[in-house]
Amino acid sequence: MFEGLIKILRSISPVKFLIILGVFTFTIFCAQNVQAKEESSISDSKEKFNPGKFVMEHVSDAFEWHIATFGKTNVSIPLPIILHSNTTGWNFFWSSKFKHGTAEYKNFKIAKGGDNDGKIVELNDTGEVADLPLDLSITKTVAGILVSVILLFWIFLTVANSAKRNKDKAPKGLQNLIEPVIIFIIDEVAKPTIGENKYEKFLPFLLTTFFFILISNLTGLIPIFPFGANVTGNIAVTLVLSLFTFVITTFSGNKHYWKDIYNPNVPWWLKFPIPLMPVIELTGVFTKPFVLMIRLFANMMAGHMTVAVFVSLIFIFASSMGDMTGYGVSVISVIFSGFMLLLDVLVSFIQAYVFTLLSALYFGMATEENHS
Repeated sequence: MFEGLIKILRSISPVKFLIILGVFTFTIFCAQNVQAKEESSISDSKEKFNPGKFVMEHVSDAFEWHIATFGKTNVSIPLPIILHSNTTGWNFFWSSKFKHGTAEYKNFKIAKGGDNDGKIVELNDTGEVADLPLDLSITKTVAGILVSVILLFWIFLTVANSAKRNKDKAPKGLQNLIEPVIIFIIDEVAKPTIGENKYEKFLPFLLTTFFFILISNLTGLIPIFPFGANVTGNIAVTLVLSLFTFVITTFSGNKHYWKDIYNPNVPWWLKFPIPLMPVIELTGVFTKPFVLMIRLFANMMAGHMTVAVFVSLIFIFASSMGDMTGYGVSVISVIFSGFMLLLDVLVSFIQAYVFTLLSALYFGMATEENHS
């Protein structure tokens, strides 16, 4: 089955791929409970703009994919809700049943405020929170990850197919774009940091990590479905990526690596009677992946939040000083937002490179031989 799927993906040209993706998106949008409903909680009077809520809604995860808002009408695509309750077992339904978080369905509800804010909770007969079900729902971040994975498969199957067809010829098209990047990761990242004889076994992870982070960063800057998900701005995603680096580093560590941690070559009084250096070295084992996680998350989250803040300035000035002031500020906000988006493109490449480089450095430290 997978071989047949790979053959199909290899045979799809870029234009056909975009057409299929567009048709799939349109089908989902039209056929599966597209939410375009007026929220009863919005009054007829003009609601005061809340910039904090606006910014957080645009950078946080959600159970639906918001497309646009026209007046009181929210247009969004529902995503699958997958829950396991201790009382009712497995439950499968679409997020449209929650009506943008204003309704409950099958005693499940999206909590507003409190310790469970934004989570799906299970209610008892009196309407109080009874339990937190096991939540395996496909959220906006998860859907964004799937989009990035599909793009990765399409890009590299296309490049591999092109390289096979044009063997011993100069690369062209998508292959001409991707091949230099792959060579750069090999020659400038993997070989110098890990070593000529050991880099190959780590190369699949390094290339996959680099391109996944890069594609997720870039697609997150495109505010058009099925792009725009803040994947790498979600700390859970960066946590998993850093855990992969931590696990590979830990299990690849040789005798020399662990010896330098538990018995480093330092003066004895730094190890006895208080094992100061071993404690510091062991702490570094855990702080290194933590730094990876925070750096990628903070940089990408900051970029998305900055753009959202510039956009919110339009509504802040319009609500406080009149619509004409909002129109005037919109010009400045759009210019600065465009500048930040261009800067985020550069940051997207830098963060993918830094994460890959640091991972390679950790692998090189774990496999370094004793040269003394």
